[in-house]
Amino acid sequence: MPPSQRSTSPAKAWIITGPTSGIGRRTALELAKHGTVVLVGRDPNKLNEVEAEINARPEGHAVSVVCDFSYIPGVRRAAAQIVALGLPFAGLLNNAGIMTTRADRTAQGWDPSFTTNHLGPFTLTEALIPHLPEGANVVFTCSGVEDPERKPAVTAGFRGGRYISAEASARGEWQPGGSSKPGFDAYATSKQANLATVLALARETPKLRFFAVEPGFNPGTGLGRDANAALQFLAKYLLAPLAPLIKYWSTPKRAGRLLAGVLTSQSHQSGVYYDENGKPMLGSAQVRDAAFSDRVVAETRALLAQVPSDTPETVQ
Repeated sequence: MPPSQRSTSPAKAWIITGPTSGIGRRTALELAKHGTVVLVGRDPNKLNEVEAEINARPEGHAVSVVCDFSYIPGVRRAAAQIVALGLPFAGLLNNAGIMTTRADRTAQGWDPSFTTNHLGPFTLTEALIPHLPEGANVVFTCSGVEDPERKPAVTAGFRGGRYISAEASARGEWQPGGSSKPGFDAYATSKQANLATVLALARETPKLRFFAVEPGFNPGTGLGRDANAALQFLAKYLLAPLAPLIKYWSTPKRAGRLLAGVLTSQSHQSGVYYDENGKPMLGSAQVRDAAFSDRVVAETRALLAQVPSDTPETVQ
């Protein structure tokens, strides 16, 4: 974002999820230049490391809130803890995400990618919206793999988002004709739901500004942490150095600057989707259909309404 659009007020507080590695960590360090950073993640030791790094700076200030986004009651508790901090919140970045490449389930039997990437962040966002001031920014880290027409994603093996319904997605069920690679449909569909949420809430909640960001392919980040050691080594030491030279690729440092810039932007727009270069881009034809994105939000709310706040959730 242009420098003239960025907020430099130290009296503001910025909430970021998934701040302990890769893009999230870089973004958190960038946000520390703009005020207090509320670090929200599942690993308390890693949160403490980032918090200490920020607080060691002359003007740095960070606090941590532990949250496992695969467990909805825990997300609700984390939201309440964030509100109880009483900070002057100015924006929320939903950056936490995973991509599993093998069959897996949460403790409640839900698909881990769809739950962690969509249901958890959606729960946090809905809980915090009433506590965000007019004009505050809400940003979701999205991905172009939700678009079945996006050539780099198709080449990599993705076949776009395969959304049937919120309940079907929670069960790990996708539209037929998807990817042959395990975990790809779950990840693409979770990102489709993220983008649908941004577009729908931008229309529904005009007092806030909603944005989506495609940070580009960042090899070597923690997103594929369940990949085998050889692939992780290849990504970190051979592919990552090439990222600045390849179209659609990026680095955590560059992506962190972009995400921090969008989150702290003074723009009066809403519902904008930015690419890895900070330029507006379009999502898939399906997600741009207002009826579809509104349905994703309505079905997500209906599903989450069935989840008690103090007991594990189940999908019937």
